[in-house]
Amino acid sequence: MNQISAFYQKIDEAIKPGKRPLVVESAQGAYLTIESKKKLNFCSNNYLGFASNPRLKKAATDAIKKYGVGPGAVRALSGTNTLHIALEENLAKFKKAEAALVVQGGYIANLAAIQTLLGKEDIVISDELNHASIIDAIRLAQIKNKYIYKHRDMGDLEKVLNEIKELRKTPKSDNELPIVLIVTDGVFSMDGDGRGIVDHFNLHGEVDIDVGTLSKAFGVMGGFISGKRELIEYYRQKARQFLFSTGLTVPDTAALIEAVKILEESDKLVKKLWNNANYLKRRFKALSFDTGESETPITPVMLGDENVAIEFSAKLLENGVFATPIKFPMVPKGKARIRVM
Repeated sequence: MNQISAFYQKIDEAIKPGKRPLVVESAQGAYLTIESKKKLNFCSNNYLGFASNPRLKKAATDAIKKYGVGPGAVRALSGTNTLHIALEENLAKFKKAEAALVVQGGYIANLAAIQTLLGKEDIVISDELNHASIIDAIRLAQIKNKYIYKHRDMGDLEKVLNEIKELRKTPKSDNELPIVLIVTDGVFSMDGDGRGIVDHFNLHGEVDIDVGTLSKAFGVMGGFISGKRELIEYYRQKARQFLFSTGLTVPDTAALIEAVKILEESDKLVKKLWNNANYLKRRFKALSFDTGESETPITPVMLGDENVAIEFSAKLLENGVFATPIKFPMVPKGKARIRVM
């Protein structure tokens, strides 16, 4: 087989039936319309129902009437709208940080946070199960000194820190000492109020960079970096992901401002989310399903075999439940699952 044939064989494999996502024909909510049939939605990141929230929709449409649809340019030129500034100020207040910078997605936020700060001679220490965007950011930054510690294993992290003691004291080619960045993919705790583990453990000012997504609980799209004012200003001036790509649209930004307001007003929706998630976890365990050690509203039903996960998902869909299989490369081989949200 020649190189071209092998390449097209890979393409054929990638587009086999069943590999394309099902198309949703309705607004996001507890139920979705798929192939003209109503299905119970168990695979959405729309944790708090904000994607179709009336207040967010009104904020978005009001903003369109006043400002139009698109920002018109990259943020560094004429594309920073008054709404962008308001969102960043509201997010900083919500996260109890000095400042925040909003970008187009959580993936983009992780790329910007790591690539902008670290050079090839700096040091990064990463949890072995960190999100793909974190892994990609480290690779793209071409950091030579990469260390991985076992998932949530503080003893192993301590071991790595001891291992690099001398390296931390060794000047780089510019005679500056290397930056050491420890990266963990943390989600808000079981008893949290939606502000994240930094707030839950009262670590304000002790964690240098807090990165988050605006496309899940916030129900819209985008990502943010929050932290000390000087650091955020550095990102604003240097992050290529911010400088060379158009920012959030007007309606998205307005809707996000409203989402932050709702979360500031009450923790009612967050508490309801946790009650629902805890109930679901208990019922799965009662049926002897392996739900791992999840401490988030996401409940993984561990199945292992990829084909089993695909068939399991198909049977659920036949019975009116939309829950997609999660398989390689999203998770390691042999770790396939149905992820219920």
